[in-house]
Formats: sequence, C-alpha cells, structure tokens
Amino acid sequence: MELMSEQAILEPEAALAPALERGMKILEQLAAQPSGATLAKISAELDAPKNSTLRLLQTLVALGYVARDESPSRYRLTGKLLNIAHPRVHGVSLVQCSLDAMRTLRDQVGETVQLGLPTGDEGVIIEKLESTSAIRIGVELGLRFALHNNAPGKILLAHRPEAERDATIKRIKLSRSTDRTITSRTKLKEECDRILHQGYATDWGEADEGIHCVAAPIHDPLGTLIATIWVSGIAGRMPKKVFPDVGKEVINAARAIERKMQR
Repeated sequence: MELMSEQAILEPEAALAPALERGMKILEQLAAQPSGATLAKISAELDAPKNSTLRLLQTLVALGYVARDESPSRYRLTGKLLNIAHPRVHGVSLVQCSLDAMRTLRDQVGETVQLGLPTGDEGVIIEKLESTSAIRIGVELGLRFALHNNAPGKILLAHRPEAERDATIKRIKLSRSTDRTITSRTKLKEECDRILHQGYATDWGEADEGIHCVAAPIHDPLGTLIATIWVSGIAGRMPKKVFPDVGKEVINAARAIERKMQR
C-alpha cells in the first residue's frame, strides 16, 4: 500500500479536515463574542446544519473549551485555551512564574491583581487573584480589553516597537468609555511616552467609572514585552494620590516574575 507523502498531506484545501476546521471556526466566533452566542447564531455563521454544529459544540463542552449557559441558552469560551497559549521560558509557564508575586502584590495593596497578554490590537486576561475585601472587582479569565482606555492596555501599547506602536495608534478605534478616556491620537502618543519614562501606567476611571488601575510590563530574558501585571481597585480605596506608591509595588512584582523566569 502506497503511503501518502508529507508534501501531499500538506497540500492546502484537499487535505483539510472539515470537522476540525468547523470546530476551530466555532472557537474563533466565540472569541469575538465574549458574552457568548446561541446555537442558531453559530450555525448560521458557519453556514452549517444545527445538528452537526450542536455535536461540535457538545464535544468542545465535554473537552472543557466551551461552556453552556442555561438561561438564556448560549455558548461561550472558557479559559482553558489560555492554558495552551501561555508563554513559556525553560518549560515553565508565565502563570506559574507569576503566582507568588501576584499573591504578594495582592496582600500588599489589598486589591485585585491580574495578569494579561497582548493579542492583536487587544489584551486578554489570563490570570487573576481577587481582593480579599468584601466589595471587590470581579473579572473573567479570557476577557479582552482595549489598548487605549486602561492601564494594562496602555502598557501593551507603549512597549511595542516605535513604528508598530505608531501604526497601532493610527489603526485602533479610540472609543470613549468615560469622560476621562483618551480619544486623541496625539495625547495617546504622549501618554505612551510618559509610561515608558515612569515605568508604569495608570488609569483613573478611563474605562469604567470608579475603577482605578496601575500596571507594569513583564519582559522575557531577551527584553521583549510578553505580558502585563496590574492592580485594579475601587476609586475610594485606591485614589490617584497613591498611584506612585502602587506603581512601585507593581513594578517590583513584574521584576520578581522576570527573575523567576530566568532561573
């Protein structure tokens, strides 16, 4: 029996596995819809029968990559895919290297600490440690955030290579979330310069009223930005006047993570 050559296997189109292709398209659809989507919408966008789409969704649910909300009936991504995508250094994942520093930072400032990665023209949350306070900020793993209206997003933007950063600023939509959101491209460039100079980024209710954030960059051993760590706090507990002190603590946490990744 003649075996198929590797070249033949790699030929486009003819070698595609239809079920796998549709499964990946479902994941891409759900990634673009954080609140989830119904079976009818997913099957319509796939241009596939509901029965076969349902079987694919059931498989993804069984594997843990998709969750089904009962009321209303919608499907959404879980955080499992993020476990595959985590950056690794010497076989150790970024999250593994970050948890101790995140716990220390959370205990120092008393607020929610989060870890995020760049993904295209957005960021995505891959880990969190919530505040121990009764009133806290709750977020879901896998939540995506913009690059212009929050501290972690501005870190991911500011630390891009200059030409890439300028192109990104020209390309992204600077939508207004609150009265303090930066919607001027010139001011956003100035904000990036300020962030690079001081070493951390802040936002005081620029994405959500009453929520303040302070973020710092995490670099790999070669000096390339791979992630950001930040603190999110309620404005009354984390006013602007404490930003410099919180900024120092967040930078210290970022450096601790970098040192652990280099071991």
